[in-house]
Amino acid sequence: MKKIEIIETAFRDAHQSLLATRMRTRDMLPIAEEMDKVGFFSLEVWGGATFDACIRYLNEDPWERLVELKDIIRKTPLQMLLRGQNLVGYKHYPDDVVRKFVEKSYENGIDVFRIFDALNDIRNMEFSIKVAKEQGAHVQATISYTISPFHTIEKYVEFAKKLEALECDSLTIKDMAGLISPHDTYELIKTLKEETDLMINLHCHCTSGMTPMSYYAACEAGVDLLDTAISPLSWGTSQPPTESVVAALMGTPYETGLDLKLLTRIKKYFEKIREKYSSLIDPITERVDTDVLIYQIPGGMLSNLVSQLKEQNAMDKYQEVLEEMPRVREELGYPPLVTPTSQIVGIQAVMNVLGGERYKNVTKEVKEYIKGYYGRPPAPINQEIAKKIIGNEKIIECRPADLLEPELEKFQREGKKLGIIKKEEDVLTYALYPAVAPKFLRGEAEEEPLNPPTKTVCQEKPAGLPTEYSVDVDGEIFDVKVLPVGYMEIEATGSRVPIGPVEGGVTSTMQGMILKLKVKKGDTVKQGDVVVVLEAMKMENDIHANQSGTVAEVFTEEGDTVNAGDTLMIIK
Repeated sequence: MKKIEIIETAFRDAHQSLLATRMRTRDMLPIAEEMDKVGFFSLEVWGGATFDACIRYLNEDPWERLVELKDIIRKTPLQMLLRGQNLVGYKHYPDDVVRKFVEKSYENGIDVFRIFDALNDIRNMEFSIKVAKEQGAHVQATISYTISPFHTIEKYVEFAKKLEALECDSLTIKDMAGLISPHDTYELIKTLKEETDLMINLHCHCTSGMTPMSYYAACEAGVDLLDTAISPLSWGTSQPPTESVVAALMGTPYETGLDLKLLTRIKKYFEKIREKYSSLIDPITERVDTDVLIYQIPGGMLSNLVSQLKEQNAMDKYQEVLEEMPRVREELGYPPLVTPTSQIVGIQAVMNVLGGERYKNVTKEVKEYIKGYYGRPPAPINQEIAKKIIGNEKIIECRPADLLEPELEKFQREGKKLGIIKKEEDVLTYALYPAVAPKFLRGEAEEEPLNPPTKTVCQEKPAGLPTEYSVDVDGEIFDVKVLPVGYMEIEATGSRVPIGPVEGGVTSTMQGMILKLKVKKGDTVKQGDVVVVLEAMKMENDIHANQSGTVAEVFTEEGDTVNAGDTLMIIK
């Protein structure tokens, strides 16, 4: 008999998938002791978007969350998802930051590190694997699973062997979009078990509807570990329900040995949690969406866009975006759609459709991706598109992190100067999120309400014209607005914000936060100069001068949040 072990995702991936990563620590702690009694292989509690969401939306210290959970959960290992050289951010960090982050994560309570790279570029995983192994942690290396002409069983096995050579303890097949079929599951896991000595874990989202069948096929192929979510936080874009998987395997050679009665008590608690956070659940993220089998878009990336378009009777845009996603992905060399490449591809596809011209506006991240700063794409990038975006700029061949200077000491100095460093972990928080962290570390952040008030928009807009889109990217929701010229938006405060072009006005292309102002009043600029860097949907977007002249007025400051169409400055 082969016992299957279960990794429970309720405290991380499940609420990231269904509740936009908004579950508060105070809602985790009361059930933590019961979760510890179950006998899970591990509890996934950290990593992914939880770090960002804590400081950006919840006014919580993610490090304190980890410590508080570890104080209660004594028997079950705590697990995190680590994006290789990206850690829990959206870009590569230098090795000194990676080392300190992994060391501090282990010190604060992480026992199992699931380490992946969005491009399956092993160069981006090696250093974090090495440091985690030095701590004595369990290292779970990861295959980011996707389907393309360039992703074959042979290539996945070749990659797995390289990871095994780095002395990883187990291997996860991370199926972000729920694309793996029962047949392919069986073939891949059977081959991996024959070709390596690694424990194999299967992590799937239920988006396509195939996952429960694929899980059973995995058991028959020799899988060791399965990821599940307690039932109130399961299905849809989350994992299969823990109780269902445990019950389904009873009486088979793959029995888990977990207690269904205890799981039912835990389920009752999470039913109340689900009710509490119900305003965040989009019905579309809960449903099976077989479009994923055609367009290969991971769970719920466009769920909010769909509902907004339906309300405005403009579903023609939905089809355009659906068709644009795989087109952009192919042109960029078939990256697996997982953070950060899901954002890179997804946001570019939305911009291509909303902008009316493909690649008219391109994020800084797309440019850097094409230049090799995220790693080696699985397939060649379309050269015509690359030329349009980066011209004759050089493409790097080395490990991207080799080009990064150490910066931990710099952030330590800056942080102390700003008076925001109270403990070592604060330096890391600041280094990872220099734009968002200072406000949080100064104690100026506020917890967002669970049921946010809606603002009043006073417009006479033509019937049926879509003007507002909410885009769900990897469980994070962002507003993208396209407003007709000349409309005024009236905020709840009653203040007026001019929307659309003002003579000489430079406007924001989308909702976001002002990351950098490159000019000040009185500066001379040339048409095309970058005047503002906007952080939108976790990506940096350059905003260019629309004409040559002198900066007459600047209406915003670094750190301000702006809407699409807001006038940022006037150039005369």
